[in-house]
Amino acid sequence: MRLSSMADYAVVAMCAAARHCGQARINAPRLAEETGLPLPTVQKLVSKLSAAGLLKSVRGLGGGLKLARPAAAITLADIVEAVEGPIALATCSTHGRSDCTLESACSVRPHWPVVDATLRGALAGISLVQLSRPAGSPSPELTS
Repeated sequence: MRLSSMADYAVVAMCAAARHCGQARINAPRLAEETGLPLPTVQKLVSKLSAAGLLKSVRGLGGGLKLARPAAAITLADIVEAVEGPIALATCSTHGRSDCTLESACSVRPHWPVVDATLRGALAGISLVQLSRPAGSPSPELTS
């Protein structure tokens, strides 16, 4: 299993946006510059992440992009689902999909929702705060 490039880029963009929390807002060109992502890609991601309620665009003087909610309340699952849609490892896990030739006799299909929920739960346990922290830095709960 591997994330798509767009989901990976969304995580990178959200981490960069999180590092600007509490400071001046960031715009798409600056986000592209900071992440090394092409501007059209960043613009597409900003659109998807905004539609998912993860980024908020503020117009006017001092405008730009900001997180729509605190970084601690945004998870890796939220970001992945904003770009990829619901987390589902098998195509038969997705409601409305029935293109599998084994569907009528499949004994595994009833188990996929449990697998999907477990995977989503693992990704939901990783916050944007954790992801945007520099590699090797201790987590706050370990530095008490």
